[in-house]
Amino acid sequence: MESIIIVLVGILTSVAIYLVLSKSLIRIILGTAILSHAVHLLILTMGGLKSGTVPLLGENAERYIDALPQALILTAIVISFAVTAFVLVLAYRVYQEYGTDRMDELRGSNDEQ
Repeated sequence: MESIIIVLVGILTSVAIYLVLSKSLIRIILGTAILSHAVHLLILTMGGLKSGTVPLLGENAERYIDALPQALILTAIVISFAVTAFVLVLAYRVYQEYGTDRMDELRGSNDEQ
């Protein structure tokens, strides 16, 4: 099961790198969002897919599950959602101001003004 998730992480990372290297600003933003999801899956897989019970004081079990990877992933999901929303608003503002989302056209826009 873990090897399938690692292959999925590789596929998501390659798609994200392809999108980040494109010329469209929206594709770059989508690429960073996909890359963050790939990192979330990687953290989950590196934490291990184990079975067990919750680590509570009253529980008597042989195996416990470490809750730290899930807590890290939950925090990372919230942060990546906020950053993606902020960058999408910035991209919308850039499109309103310059009328394009092409990076090669935006790069030379400061010289024309």
